[in-house]
Amino acid sequence: MTTQKTAQLIDGIALSVRLRADVAARVLALKARGVTPGLAVILVGEDPASAVYVRNKVKGCEDTGVRSIFEKYDATMTQEALLARIAALNADPDIHGILVQMPIPKHINPHKVIEAIATTKDVDGYATLSAGELMTGQAGFLPCTPYGCMKLIESTGLDLRGKHAVVIGRSNTVGKPMALLLLQANATVTVCHSATVNIGFHTRQADVVVAAVGKCNVLTADMVKPGAVVIDVGMNRNAEGKLCGDVDFANVKEVAGFITPVPGGVGPMTITMLLVNTLEAAERAAN
Repeated sequence: MTTQKTAQLIDGIALSVRLRADVAARVLALKARGVTPGLAVILVGEDPASAVYVRNKVKGCEDTGVRSIFEKYDATMTQEALLARIAALNADPDIHGILVQMPIPKHINPHKVIEAIATTKDVDGYATLSAGELMTGQAGFLPCTPYGCMKLIESTGLDLRGKHAVVIGRSNTVGKPMALLLLQANATVTVCHSATVNIGFHTRQADVVVAAVGKCNVLTADMVKPGAVVIDVGMNRNAEGKLCGDVDFANVKEVAGFITPVPGGVGPMTITMLLVNTLEAAERAAN
C-alpha cells in the first residue's frame, strides 16, 4: 500500500522567470526591427493595493525591456477626462497595450472605461469583444489571470483532454474565462458558485480545481480528490491579517498532487501574461 505524498508545489515565480526570459528575447528581436513594445498603465485614486499591483507591472516591463508609461491621476478625475486620455493612447502608435487599474472611483463607470480601450490594445482581455473572441475561439487577448492559470496547469504535465475540471467562482475576470479556456483544452468543466449546493460533491470528482472566489479556506482537504491539481487564485487576509488564498493550503497539500502557494503561485503569472499580451500586441502591430 502506497501512502499519499505531500503535493508538489507549482512554483509561479520560477515559471514566470522562464516565461519572462522568452518575452525579453522576443522584445530584443522586435527592437532590432525598430519597434519597442509599449504599455500604458493608468491609476486613478489612492487605493494602496492597486498602487502595489501597478508598481509590480511597471517593474515587469523594466525587467523585460517593455517600455512602460505610468500615469497617476487624482480620485477627482472625471470620466470624460479619463476617456479622453484613453482615446489619445488608442491613437498613439508607440503604445501597444493600455491598462486601467481597477478598482476606479465610483463616479466613473468601469464598463465604459474598459470598452473605450481599442481592441488591439486590450491586453487585459476584459472588453466585450475580447470576451466574445474567447467564447468563439478566435485569436484575441486572453485575460491575464486565467491565462496564467492555464500555464501553471500545463507546467504539471497534465493533459486536460477528458479530465474533469471544477472552477469555483463565476466572475467575468477569472471564473467565466477560466471555464472557457479549460473547455478549449478539452476538459469537462463544472462551474460552482455561491448558489451551488454542496460544492464538495463536484470538487471531489475533479482532476483539476481552480478556486477563485476571494474567501479564505473555501476549498478544504475533504473536498479534494487525491492527486488532483489545485490552483488557488485567491488573495485574501484572514482574521489575523495574514495573507491567504481560497484554499486551506496546509491541509489540502496533504491530499492534492499539485498545488499553487499564496503568495508565489498565480500572482506572478498574472503580470507575466500581461507582458506576453503586450508583446503580442506589438508583434501584431509590427506585422
